[in-house]
Amino acid sequence: MEVTRQNFKEVLPEVCSAVQEADFISIDGEFTGISDGPSVSALTNGLDTPEERYTKLRKHSMNLLLFQFGVCTFRYDQNQSTYVTKAFNFYIFPKPFSRTSPDIKFICQSSSIDFLASQGFDFNKVFRSGIPYLTQEEESQLREQYEERRSQINGAGPVSYTPTSGTGVCKVPEDQRDFIRTVEQKVEALLKNSDQTLDLEPCTGFQRKLIYQTLNSKYPKGLHVETLETEKKERFIQISKVDEEERRRREQQKQQREQEELNDAVGFSRVIRAISKSGKLVVGHNMLLDVMHTIHQFCGPLPEELDDFKEVAMSVFPSNTSLAELHKQLRETPFRSPTTECPEGLQSYDTSTEQLHEAGYDAFITGLCFISMANYLGSFLTPPKSHISARSKLLEPFYNKLFLMRVIDIPYLNMSGPDLQPKRDHVLYVTFPKEWKTSDLYQLFSAFGNIQVSWVDDTSAFVCLSQTEQVQIGETLRSALPHPDLRAARVRQSCDRVCVCVFRLQAVKRSISPSLEEQNHNADSSWTHYSSVKKMKRDGQCFCIHTHNSNCSDSIIASASTTVTVATTRTAPDEGGASVSPVQEEAEPEESSANQSQGKRSRRHKKRKSDGERLD
Repeated sequence: MEVTRQNFKEVLPEVCSAVQEADFISIDGEFTGISDGPSVSALTNGLDTPEERYTKLRKHSMNLLLFQFGVCTFRYDQNQSTYVTKAFNFYIFPKPFSRTSPDIKFICQSSSIDFLASQGFDFNKVFRSGIPYLTQEEESQLREQYEERRSQINGAGPVSYTPTSGTGVCKVPEDQRDFIRTVEQKVEALLKNSDQTLDLEPCTGFQRKLIYQTLNSKYPKGLHVETLETEKKERFIQISKVDEEERRRREQQKQQREQEELNDAVGFSRVIRAISKSGKLVVGHNMLLDVMHTIHQFCGPLPEELDDFKEVAMSVFPSNTSLAELHKQLRETPFRSPTTECPEGLQSYDTSTEQLHEAGYDAFITGLCFISMANYLGSFLTPPKSHISARSKLLEPFYNKLFLMRVIDIPYLNMSGPDLQPKRDHVLYVTFPKEWKTSDLYQLFSAFGNIQVSWVDDTSAFVCLSQTEQVQIGETLRSALPHPDLRAARVRQSCDRVCVCVFRLQAVKRSISPSLEEQNHNADSSWTHYSSVKKMKRDGQCFCIHTHNSNCSDSIIASASTTVTVATTRTAPDEGGASVSPVQEEAEPEESSANQSQGKRSRRHKKRKSDGERLD
């Protein structure tokens, strides 16, 4: 069911009822983008620590807007052995409901908008009919404003409030005295004739404050004063003759309208509060961004520290889990697709017709994935169970785990406890010319077998070796290296200047990667936790070998020297584009087998192929 500002009040009770009856709830969001600066690969580096990932997303993703939110509730019907689903697709937009409500600024990422447009996303529904929202702090501020106005009621009605009007009694300025005198004359005429109401001309907020102040003082009873808006959003004051009983009745009506306005302004945040209050299991797909945006937009500012964020998230979503894109796989053996039905009168989704990137449909598919995976776990029980409840103990190990996208060795963020801390002493940090692609790195480390590459920026990356022991392989290569002068000479012929840096990653917890400019111009100071820097210069060429500590410097130097040999391979113009390594060509015959294989590999590589896109 599509939910906009026009039908939100009507649908809200049904949404809250569905949430209360559900066994579990799935959610999904669509955003105006992912990052306000760094590329997705830089924002989601494969060797981020949980703290780094959270810090980067908090800094670079929260200025974008979550503008479509899908909620799908799942309730298991024991008699029919089927799940009853109710899917809601909310369009969200922070439209200011009054001049005193927050005016939100947000960023759009062109690639994300273009992608959603290609999927048929209806942006007009967002901007014209999106449901507003307020955080708890914003709601409290508005309530205080309403209470302030009520506290100033004295006979004639509420005092008008504007952001610049202040709270005390204002002295009428010289340039406003004629205006106030004219208003007083019109009120005197109203009291003497048979008319019941007087509509003043639209005026400024300050003038309205002066009017309220003057009428409260001069006519404490018998009048009701209220600020209204024209169709053109111009604000004016209406003055009515009333007795005391009628005045109280109108004031009660006004307070009711104000309360309705406030509820309308809170808007979609009421759905999030209903989900939070229910305590039901919440599942999602790549859920970290959804949770962060949900808290940031509808609850309050994100804390700076990851541990504080976990506490806030657990208070909003007491139980949650995250799923990957598994629907197609989960429709095949050994999994079984669950049976679902939708109550009459509600929009239902059909898995045979994909509506991906519509938040309601994505939430529906996420819920189906969760059911299939949970039921599959039941097949291992004795005796096997075909249905596993959302509160089954089988699922407890997966509660409060948020998937960390593209992180190599930390599969999830643990919201209810400490995060995993894998060893990373097999990880190297490599800097290289900006023209390099992923395939160049694979060639560079070809002697080490399988590796994993995680880009940091255009000139650096983390390289994960298969085994920690491989870091020491440079010891066996050291004696086979060619003479430094010979190497430098050949390097000068093959390229103008090359700087390749390799050093060990210090520990699991490392500082956030320095910017490209810092790495290029201030590498020594920006990576202060690497204790030594060694430089070898030959005829103007610079080769930098950074090491974690002096104990491992020899092995890293040897390994890095071999790296330089490969790194300086360039196309020789006189060989028709053939790519050769001069150093390897003239290496001594007694070189080690590892170096021999690498030299042969360089000679066989006659032409560099197009590298294509980098790995994310």
